[in-house]
Amino acid sequence: MEKLLVKQQILQSPRQWKESEARLELGHECEGKGKFFRTALYSIAMASDASDALAGNIIAVRQKVQLFLNAARTGSIDLLKKLALQLDEGKDLAKSVEAIKDANKRGALHFAAREGQTAVCEYLLTDLNLPVDSQDDDGETALIHAARQGHTATAKYLSDHGADPTIASNLGATALHHAAGIGDTELLKYLLSRGVSPDLESDSGTPLVWAAGHAQPDAVNVLLEHGANPNADTDDGITPLLSAVAAGSLACLEILIQAGAKVNISAGGATPLHIAADNGSLELINCLLKAGADPNISDERMINGSFLGTSSCNCSKQYTSVNIWNKTWHLGASQDGVKPIQVAAARGFVGAVEILFPLTSKVDTIPTWTVSGILEHMQSETNKQQDELVNAKETNQAKDAVFSEKNIPEVAPEAKKRAAEAKSRGDEAFRRKDFQMAMDSYTQAIDLDPSDATLLSNRSLCWIRLGQAEHALADAKACRALRPDWPKACYREGAALRVLQKFDEAANAFYEGVMLDPENKELVNAFREAVEAGKKFHGTAEKNS
Repeated sequence: MEKLLVKQQILQSPRQWKESEARLELGHECEGKGKFFRTALYSIAMASDASDALAGNIIAVRQKVQLFLNAARTGSIDLLKKLALQLDEGKDLAKSVEAIKDANKRGALHFAAREGQTAVCEYLLTDLNLPVDSQDDDGETALIHAARQGHTATAKYLSDHGADPTIASNLGATALHHAAGIGDTELLKYLLSRGVSPDLESDSGTPLVWAAGHAQPDAVNVLLEHGANPNADTDDGITPLLSAVAAGSLACLEILIQAGAKVNISAGGATPLHIAADNGSLELINCLLKAGADPNISDERMINGSFLGTSSCNCSKQYTSVNIWNKTWHLGASQDGVKPIQVAAARGFVGAVEILFPLTSKVDTIPTWTVSGILEHMQSETNKQQDELVNAKETNQAKDAVFSEKNIPEVAPEAKKRAAEAKSRGDEAFRRKDFQMAMDSYTQAIDLDPSDATLLSNRSLCWIRLGQAEHALADAKACRALRPDWPKACYREGAALRVLQKFDEAANAFYEGVMLDPENKELVNAFREAVEAGKKFHGTAEKNS
């Protein structure tokens, strides 16, 4: 974690330093049961004659900061007030409390809201008059934290006391998106009743995309009842209906069709029927066909070996995702592209092929136009493509630089400065959704400072957004080599493996992250989903083998 050299007046005694060159090292994990939060650790670059008493006082301050943030998290309001007074030392209590933040610039209000500690929120807002819409490094407010964790009462309290429900995170997600994603219909209705638009945009779509992508039919109903557009799409063309199909939610699909959602739209060339065929879901396929889905629409992008790229309904920056998986199949496609029946056959889904066969016109490149003939041909093409992928992967791995602590040279201060500038350019490009530019900037930064794991983590995410999961995985592994105890590095590796449909390996990576940070809901949810996806994937494969 980045260290900031700051001027800090640590102690007020005239016999001690009134101004010290101090290093504020953010990201120190608090020991004990609650590994959820990080605390601000103050350490002074002391001269050789600095007193032991000064060092002891600094340690005491650190411990109080740890206890203070933990008190906010656990709702220990009496302890919180006591520690606040001690940390303030008779100056300005409200300003002192507001200044205490963790590595991600999250203060007591963020922690209290995240854990549903409404009484703590009341003390901070009413007694100390702290700003209710303070944003952390991810641009998230206390209201967003409360909504994401399903703390409806806390979210309502914050909103009643001035929290702006339209404030979005860096990725455009608001409290309404998170409420939709977890199916909190009570909070959805409350926010909508206060005039919040049901069609608020985010990097991952409207709240309806989030609700459908997380298989939340009740939330889908609430949003539609309040006028949500059933055909609103993301920049990648992902609609609520596509998200519902990708999530395998028949209930959401039926509701959306009833509301007028289009069934023959496409994202990157693939229709909902392509996605259903890829998942092998007979219920979804039948539902789409009944609603008028055309089985003869071809996904032309498959000609060039890319099935939809990686468009993801990444509903919140780090939380549960519905990924429309990145395929790299040629599948023996003609110049007319690949039809849903070919997708199902390539995956070995016999039942899906049988349903689609009588409705699909013959594909000239498949010599024997029967159910068994289609399956045999597509399986053969898939095996050929997989062999090509293995060879390409081995070639790429040989070219990739190997990052490890042992071979990383010491980085000069000037190089670190230039790397930070390049990182800043990358961060700005990412916010603009210019992922190629962001990736290029992070690459420049890595070349200047290969010791910074954060750069590899950021570039890994860019690769995911660009549909290059193999490169994302390589960066994630390099990131973990540099910082094996960093939960986010585990998440990055798991996310890349998940896109590659290596669910068992993804689950292992997420589990290792959970072991490092047991209360990280992002990792816990990702682990559970990877396990379930793996079971479904292997179970379906066995059923159709």
